[in-house]
Amino acid sequence: MINTRNLIAAATLSLCTITGFAQQKIILGTEKLKKYVTYFNSIDTEAVKNYVPNAEAFTWLAGQIPLFECPDEVLEQNYYYRWWTYRKHLVKTPEGFIFTEFIEPVKHAGKYNSISCALGHHLYEGRWLKDNSYLQDYVKFWLYHADVGQTKQRFHQFSSWIDDAVYQNNLVKPDQEFLKEILPALDKDYTKWEAERKLKNGLFWQNDVKDGMEESISGSRKDQNQRPTINSYMYGNAIALSKIGKILGNKTLVSKYNLKADSVKKLVQDSLWNPASAFFETRKAKGGHAEVREAIGFIPWDFNLPDDKATYAKAWDQLLDTAGFNAPWGLTTAERRNPTFRTRGSGHSCEWDGALWPFASSQTLKGLVNLLTNYKQHGKMNASVFYAALHKFAASHTKNGKPYIGEYQDEKNGEWLKGDNPRSSFYNHSTFCDLIINDLVGIKPRTDNTLEIYPLIPKNQWDWFMLDNVSYHNKTLTVLWDKTGTKYNKGKGFLVFADGKVIFKGKDLKPIKVQLN
Repeated sequence: MINTRNLIAAATLSLCTITGFAQQKIILGTEKLKKYVTYFNSIDTEAVKNYVPNAEAFTWLAGQIPLFECPDEVLEQNYYYRWWTYRKHLVKTPEGFIFTEFIEPVKHAGKYNSISCALGHHLYEGRWLKDNSYLQDYVKFWLYHADVGQTKQRFHQFSSWIDDAVYQNNLVKPDQEFLKEILPALDKDYTKWEAERKLKNGLFWQNDVKDGMEESISGSRKDQNQRPTINSYMYGNAIALSKIGKILGNKTLVSKYNLKADSVKKLVQDSLWNPASAFFETRKAKGGHAEVREAIGFIPWDFNLPDDKATYAKAWDQLLDTAGFNAPWGLTTAERRNPTFRTRGSGHSCEWDGALWPFASSQTLKGLVNLLTNYKQHGKMNASVFYAALHKFAASHTKNGKPYIGEYQDEKNGEWLKGDNPRSSFYNHSTFCDLIINDLVGIKPRTDNTLEIYPLIPKNQWDWFMLDNVSYHNKTLTVLWDKTGTKYNKGKGFLVFADGKVIFKGKDLKPIKVQLN
């Protein structure tokens, strides 16, 4: 399969190398990318070929993704593996580009095998691609095309944080015209969610299966339970719409959605926080808390919803507790001390009552990073806790000794609980590369011309690393740490380049803010 965009990318890459442009802007080079792609291709039967087949993967990725290297080979390999798998899910349709969740067709999908469940994850991950038109097509597909000609709702088949993800994407690739184009649809969609899922008490309800989290301990397929998931998403969406309104100078929209966000925030803290367990919990339709800690109780921090109080930060203690969420293979979806932990199925269906789900792991890690970077009250959490959890998450991407990402895993031995079911392979249901770029290295996108970086690499963990070829605000960034100055020969310490020019140099690996030239 040959396509025009890939041919252009290949020609551009060759021209850059010949002219020396690549040496000026890109320091790291594509040798490691080539090595990893060659390996990943060699272990893949490629049963499904979408827009970018394996034969074109290296060329496409070299023209699209940030390049990364570090001393932690587990993180490094998985960074490239996740980009390699993400690329597999790019599909060109008559209604624009989309990203799929399952590599194989599934019965509950809509047009072109589309599913909205992991849409927010797809947008967070893909915002670091150089060509933002893929994501813009994808957003417009869900807003304008997904439900056309369908016998049931497809966009609202699952809860969504699309407004937040659109805003976060815009912070990396500013495009006011696109925001203007889709804003009426986003505004209308929020109103639709209120009509469908908002209760008289002001909170939102959802079935666990519509959260993409079926058979959970606190959940129900019928009851109108008030869950931390959808309420956090709707808070995040309201904040995002307010900020989009500010970008576009729409004061009415800013005021409207600030009021909505304030209301949801207060209700979540007043109604979903269980003081007895020191955790955000589902509130049952019949009244009372679910009396179980689940990973969804960390989701409020994905959108910086909780107040900066030690009382709330205490919830994160459960991340370290082996009776809480700390399991040998990763972070569980429910506390391990619960009597009904892992009791809802054979282990080969879709249970969220404790097993490891990458979807939830990436959400929990994002929430932890927000706690560490945006709050003063951290409880027992620190950069080392985040790093250890991220490393364990990366190490879990394996099956039979080879790189793999599937649906969900046994928390004790890492067994993928869908077995060899082909639908589980290359499961595009979480983030990982974004956790490296936005959270570990710590590029914090902003609306202004200030570049903010908040690295969460523990002190003395690495002597060197580089994140290169990062497309941000129409510039190409390089972020590197070279403790001795002998790894890259660009200088000693922490350096940041924009379009090949040094814009920051410091001796320590610590948070910085610097003006982009």
